[in-house]
Amino acid sequence: MQYFRPDDPYYVGDCMPFFHEGTFHFYYLQDENHHRAKGGLGGHQWAHSASKDLIHWEHYPLAIACTEDWEGSICTGSPFYHEGTFYGFYATRMPDRSEKLSIAVSKDGITFEKTEPNPFASPPEGYMAKHYRDPFVFADETTDEFHMLVTASLEQPDVHNRGGCLLRLTSTDLMNWQVAEPFLIPGGTVSAHNAVPECPDYFFWNGWYYLVFSLDGTAHYRMSKNAMGPWLRPAFDTFDSSIGANVMKTAAFNGDRRIGVVFLTSRRDDKDDGDRMYGGNAVFREIFQQSDGTLGTKFPSEMVPAYGDKLELPYLSLTAGATGSAQSVHLEAPEGFEAAALEDLPRNARIVLTVTPGADTTDFGLSFRGSGRMEKGYELHFLPEQKKATFIKQVATPLDGLGQPFSIEIVLKDDIIDICIDQRCCLIDRCPELTGDRLFFFCHNGSVTFDSIEISPLL
Repeated sequence: MQYFRPDDPYYVGDCMPFFHEGTFHFYYLQDENHHRAKGGLGGHQWAHSASKDLIHWEHYPLAIACTEDWEGSICTGSPFYHEGTFYGFYATRMPDRSEKLSIAVSKDGITFEKTEPNPFASPPEGYMAKHYRDPFVFADETTDEFHMLVTASLEQPDVHNRGGCLLRLTSTDLMNWQVAEPFLIPGGTVSAHNAVPECPDYFFWNGWYYLVFSLDGTAHYRMSKNAMGPWLRPAFDTFDSSIGANVMKTAAFNGDRRIGVVFLTSRRDDKDDGDRMYGGNAVFREIFQQSDGTLGTKFPSEMVPAYGDKLELPYLSLTAGATGSAQSVHLEAPEGFEAAALEDLPRNARIVLTVTPGADTTDFGLSFRGSGRMEKGYELHFLPEQKKATFIKQVATPLDGLGQPFSIEIVLKDDIIDICIDQRCCLIDRCPELTGDRLFFFCHNGSVTFDSIEISPLL
């Protein structure tokens, strides 16, 4: 399921993972032709797959489908379970592009029936009609009250153009809801469609409450020791800096684990011009909690694509300061730039290695899908003094410890390059332009050893 997408013309849109009694449910918006269905309203519907081990998956019929002409899109929401009933809270995009809230119920989490009235709620007075979506429901165990967070936007905020918010609604029966107040107003502008806090997620984990929301597709999170805040913003408040890895939502999993899912956007006409289209492939991440409560990401070990035996690729030194083999590359570059390559890299492959930088090394890294003598390639740079890594247009920071030995795992899958740095940070992008078969190693001002290199073809 890692990098999964349905058959043409469908794609994975917003993801809504849910864990219940040992089963990880993966609900997602089935997108048709990149949000173009139903005259641009989206025509999205809830699709559903499920697994008990993240390896073997069952694919089910649509969970919540468009059944009425006026349903322009069955939009993002949240599954919820209470006293024998599964609830699917979602937004309906109307033909006039306004958004309203709806509910569907199920006894098995597979077949849902919409409830009446449908929709059951419209944007309240003082809130914009076009921003009322992404309902997320959670229970307050101390009061037996339920809370719903809804993507919304104030029409007349205290500060101009800063009214995007998560509106809070309350209920005692999950069917009748009352408007409370904004739960969080992050302060972003609403000049762009996606600049309000979208696709909220909320959970408690090992002493901390977490609130997740996305701004322009990138997921941010807040932390608190109290269920209702106040919310603390960590110094690095995103899960990673991957461009096009959109609207992460999370769910628990066996063994006190937590799994996040995003969709990786598609690219228009395979051009690196920043023109991203809605919908793409599902990407799963394991969320981990650090000692101070902050969060990081890594590959779920069960979901690395199957791969074959390790390959012995031809080694090539490009400069005099490069020595090595298929298993180890050392670059000595005290005054300039040194580089080496492994040739005949398969287009679809898994790469793992360890990196040991020398003292005060400025810049080192890898280049994928390369050709010539580094004429082309997708470059991954590690910059220890700046505490960051860069990949194409993406920046991962702060990354302490890049001057010490660390590991890298990379998956090359069709036009996707997915990178896990030191089991604590991930970067991913869609890279369709280059098809070279060289893997370059480079170092600028310093020295570095790339060791324990293992390259295996994906099966």
